[in-house]
Parts: sequence; structure tokens; C-alpha cells
Amino acid sequence: MTRIVSAPRDEADLMVRARALAGRSIESLARDWKTEIEGDPTRSKGKVGELVERALGATGGPHRMLDFPELRVELKTVPMGARAMPRESTFVCSVSLIDADRADWATSWVRAKLSRVLWVPIQVDPGGARRFGQPLLWSPSAEQERGLADDFEEIVGRVGAGAIEGLTARTGRWLQLRPKAAHGRVRTGAPGADGEIVQTVPRGFYLRARFTGAILREPGACPD
Repeated sequence: MTRIVSAPRDEADLMVRARALAGRSIESLARDWKTEIEGDPTRSKGKVGELVERALGATGGPHRMLDFPELRVELKTVPMGARAMPRESTFVCSVSLIDADRADWATSWVRAKLSRVLWVPIQVDPGGARRFGQPLLWSPSAEQERGLADDFEEIVGRVGAGAIEGLTARTGRWLQLRPKAAHGRVRTGAPGADGEIVQTVPRGFYLRARFTGAILREPGACPD
């Protein structure tokens, strides 16, 4: 029989569940759910995220919906490396390049995804086991949101102006745009320099590791 956990009643209920994971190994939770989590941590992070979603009662699914839609909370698992820093940038959401010139921060899916986030760190203990760290329920401060909005506007502005191929992951203080596709042959439309539609690799918004690492230590941090 498939195990089902009901959706959390409120944020307090969600945090009780998330804190109960702290200190547990991924392998232990996977055994409880009769799930196999094997291989390189980078390659298995999607399965780990799905496992945590099931354990916490997320109901959002893979579509354009928050992980906990009733609570308006998004879940992000964060693999941690040395010095308690994230191993990589954190995916936020995909972006419609063709509509970039009409994108607005206030109504963007990026802002909705980052308005309320449950961060669940994944740490590696001295024995090599991956364990869940202490969760953090976070919303950006006014200063953090201004910085994220500035990054968003700069990125979508350059895409809308036809500069997609000149845009790199170095653009943006905390938020960046990077390729996001199953493989390199996938293509999508984007504005070209002369107003034409060009074919390019799909992109997604990501939070830089230094930003995520900073807020996990101090939720109101604004790292350089």
C-alpha cells in the first residue's frame, strides 16, 4: 500500500514535521518510504527532493504550483558542502524567454516561488552519511527583495532586448539565469537582436550559492 501523509494544517505543523527530519539520514528516511536513493549526490538530488516532499505532505506536484499551495510555501532541499556552504546554486523556476519583455517582478513566478521558502539543508557527516539539517522557513526582507527584483529586471530586460546569447551566469548579484534542459539539443524561442525569434537553450532562474548559504546562517543577510 502506498504511504500517504496528509498536507500540513499550517506553518507550525509543517515546521514540526521538518524539524523531525533534522539529524536523520537520507537512507533512513528512504527505507521508511521503501525508496532507493543511490548514486552520486548531485544526480540523486531530485529523488531526495521528492522524498522530502512526500514525507512532509507536499501536494503541489510538478506543475506550475507551490509545493504547499494551501500555505503558499515552496520547499527547497540544499546539499551542503565544506564550511556549511551550499554545493551549488539553487533552481527557482524556468522562464519563458519569449515573454521576457513583458515580465514584471511583482507578478512573476520567481517572486511567488521565493515569497515563502522552507529550506531543508542536507549535510554530510564525518562517516559520509547524508543527513538533514535544521530547517528554515524564510521570507525575503525588504532589502533582499529589492536586490532580487533588481537582478530580475536586469536579466529579463537584457533577454527582452535580444541579448540572450550574450547573457551569462555572471549577470545578477543573487539571482542568475542558467541553461535548464534535459539535454543540449532542446531549444526554445527567444527575442533576437533585430526583433526576430531565435532558437536557444531553455533557461531557468537560480539563486547563487553565496546568497543561499548566507541566509541559512542569517536569514536577513545581504551578501556581496
